[in-house]
Amino acid sequence: MDAMKWVVNRMPKTEDGQLQVMASSEIQRAKAFHESFPQYTRTPLAKLDQMANYLGVQEIYVKDESYRFGLNAFKVLGGSFAIACYIAKETGTNVGDLPYSVLTSDELRQKFGQATFFTATDGNHGRGVAWAARRLHQNAVVHMPAGTTKARLENIRKEGATADITDLNYDECVLLAAKEAAKTPRGVVVQDTSWEGYEEIPAWIMQGYGTMAMEAEEQLKEFGCDRPTHVFIQAGVGSLAGAVVGYFVNQYPDNPPVFVVVEAEAAACLYKGAAAGDGEIRIVGGSMETIMAGLACGAPNILSWDILRNHVEVFVAAPDWVAAKGMRMLAAPLKGDPQVISGESGAVPFGALAVLAAMEDYRDLKEAVRLNEHSKVLLFSTEGDTDPERFKHIVWEARHSNPDKNGMGG
Repeated sequence: MDAMKWVVNRMPKTEDGQLQVMASSEIQRAKAFHESFPQYTRTPLAKLDQMANYLGVQEIYVKDESYRFGLNAFKVLGGSFAIACYIAKETGTNVGDLPYSVLTSDELRQKFGQATFFTATDGNHGRGVAWAARRLHQNAVVHMPAGTTKARLENIRKEGATADITDLNYDECVLLAAKEAAKTPRGVVVQDTSWEGYEEIPAWIMQGYGTMAMEAEEQLKEFGCDRPTHVFIQAGVGSLAGAVVGYFVNQYPDNPPVFVVVEAEAAACLYKGAAAGDGEIRIVGGSMETIMAGLACGAPNILSWDILRNHVEVFVAAPDWVAAKGMRMLAAPLKGDPQVISGESGAVPFGALAVLAAMEDYRDLKEAVRLNEHSKVLLFSTEGDTDPERFKHIVWEARHSNPDKNGMGG
């Protein structure tokens, strides 16, 4: 069994200029937008008291995004807000004046017309973009990497988007989407990774993800938890991780939680950057074979990287068995705890927590993140069983070897 790899963050700090992207005022604006959707409801925050006792910590909370807008994943929060912000900019309007009822109106359609939103995805992000585009009377084109399952492709096509599975890996699909958008009249790339010259839309997507973090903070306080001591968060390109870390650093600037970023070992570009220690970005290439489809991304989001290198305590590269362990433990909770149906990419932070809390081989890691009986840990299960057959293989049959060549992400 491959060991989990980890590294303490000793990278040089920057001026932290990207932290403002996740300022509370920006996230409140995104959350108000999402609340205007008739499909909106706050997703559950599961409190796992028995599991906390078992793992030797004070409290464990898992934000369950399998309930988000009926889409079984959190990604729609970013794509929908980015599309709204783009339409607002193009029409000279404040996004605060474009709630769902206005965005879906005939009047706005006549004013804005139609754009085509291009994206690359393993499933969740593309489905969210397609879902939002359909409801806002826009077009969507979605490219998916080699190895993507047919179930995820069909979920996107059901939302009315043009979608295909390519023979490319995730990062190559991003380049394809950008190239096609550049050739298409009113073509727009909606991608949650960023590069030099492509930063505005990824920032909007990160702010959209902030809705989930703000909800979680509200729910923690309702449980009587003033602040989490630890946040374990998964990363592919790092947009979600940067959004969550950025949000909580802004909320608790004088006493932030300990942040632990968990990646799929096959695509651990952030871990590799942290291990190098110089603050420079590292890129992972190739097929990136892993069951964690949503995390199989080889090139970091440059906005998020700046936030993460300044504020993350430890970067972890997790083999597939860690995600599988997390899935099984959440799906079969200790008596009295709520069940969380968590997919491969959703469960890996909890798997990492369970491993470092309970396995003697990871005592040094436990000490490095200062996890103890007083710790209050927040995690985000970012997807449910988005691939139901694979979920059964892993949870019911304990099969977590990856049958596909998955160069996927997002």
